[in-house]
Amino acid sequence: MSERPLVTYLIAMRYTLQTPVLLVIALIGCFLPACSPASAAERPNVLFIFLDDFGWRDAGFMGTDYYETPNLDALAAKGMVFTDAYAGAANCAPSRACLLSGQYTPRHQIYNVGTQRRGKKQHGRLMHVPGTDTLSTHIETWAHRVKQAGYRTGTIGKWHLSNDPLPYGFDFNFAGTHSGSPPQGYYPPHGKIAELRDAPKDEYLTRRLSEEAMNFIQRDSSKPWFLYLTHFAVHTPLQGEPGLVKKYQQKPKGKLHNHAVMAAMIEAVDQGVGEIVNAIDEAGQTDNTIFVFTSDNGGYGPATSMDPLKGYKGTYYEGGIREPMFIVWPGVTKPGSKSDVPVVNVDLYPTFCDMTGADLPEQPLDGLSLRPLLAGETPEAFVDRALFWHFPAYLQSYARMDGQRDVLYRSRPCGIIRDGRWKLHEYFEDRSLELYDLRDDVGETTNLAETHPDIRDRLHRKLQQWRQETGAPIPGPNPDFDETSEKQAIEKLMRKINKSNQ
Repeated sequence: MSERPLVTYLIAMRYTLQTPVLLVIALIGCFLPACSPASAAERPNVLFIFLDDFGWRDAGFMGTDYYETPNLDALAAKGMVFTDAYAGAANCAPSRACLLSGQYTPRHQIYNVGTQRRGKKQHGRLMHVPGTDTLSTHIETWAHRVKQAGYRTGTIGKWHLSNDPLPYGFDFNFAGTHSGSPPQGYYPPHGKIAELRDAPKDEYLTRRLSEEAMNFIQRDSSKPWFLYLTHFAVHTPLQGEPGLVKKYQQKPKGKLHNHAVMAAMIEAVDQGVGEIVNAIDEAGQTDNTIFVFTSDNGGYGPATSMDPLKGYKGTYYEGGIREPMFIVWPGVTKPGSKSDVPVVNVDLYPTFCDMTGADLPEQPLDGLSLRPLLAGETPEAFVDRALFWHFPAYLQSYARMDGQRDVLYRSRPCGIIRDGRWKLHEYFEDRSLELYDLRDDVGETTNLAETHPDIRDRLHRKLQQWRQETGAPIPGPNPDFDETSEKQAIEKLMRKINKSNQ
């Protein structure tokens, strides 16, 4: 009897034997040739498209009334859209560190963009926790695991976690440096990015990254590939191709969105996605390619809107951390499906391992594989868990008051927990608590901390326990704090805002 018919026979005998046959199968299965790793042709490729500062409603499938994203919309319709997907932080570097490590910020200790205090040192009652600006090479990324599973790995575009992404599990890097934005804009010259040193003067950076993505996909068919296409777009500087900018200047403005340059930047990304999808299809790989799409943090407040969500990039209200996200996994996801289960970008690490057959690392992971959700199931592990954020630092304001707690800072040192329908903010300067029912108040307009003390205290205990378990630091008193100076700065900014609104 051959090995495979033996397994089939044992499964059939499960209903007639009293012994735990499935256990026997599990024990012998590892020794059977048919259980060896799948061939390159059988393992799926993965295209992970990761945008920068792309807001929750900035795509057609999320409800924009001005931006045009037909290619992203078509892809999203083939898989599952997550309505309650979150970034690991409200701005670039810490969110990306969460993504690559599969860990919340207290574990990798990247808390902000850079390690210097943001804002004037006399404004703010607390010190900041500087943390680090480089992801430790002792942390195994999902790229390490995927590469070890036999994949060809590449990163194209923004990296932001070190000078070079290659030591973090990637075979190939194009344009990834420690820079958090296009060094000198979306047109050449591109500063110290070696791969772009000879870029034609009229070449738009977003187009070039999409072209390099197609080159990577077509380069080698001996292995399955995993491509991390991490666009600089739509990060500042706001700079679109003149023809597309003109198109949107002539287009009627939407009630939600109306920024012509942002629209042009988004369309350039979307057109590139369409070209890459066509290239994958022409290579006969569509049915064997997984598509994952999301963003690193909320949209850029001065140019876009996440309404009805409150906040934007840099705030820990929903508009700063809730992201558009979809996954297309042939044979697993149902076309046109949606999930409102809260998920966060640390979940992508175990999900990528599931997709590629990679082993999980021997290090803490804070996420769960999304495969059950993608298959239409909701295990108790997702129902019972809470999501956490920790920001022991300061982030300067856009000089506005809608969507942030005060005019000086988009966010001050804080901790956040989402547990089911409930979300609790804790602000460390004054220990104030804000409680919101996201099911009935997704815009976080009504603080229920005083009217629902039992829920407030339960979530607060969970948040404190999580901080203790992860060693999350809380900053101490700031000896340079000047209350009078801070008050005067607030009043000055408020006068400026009121004048501009007149």
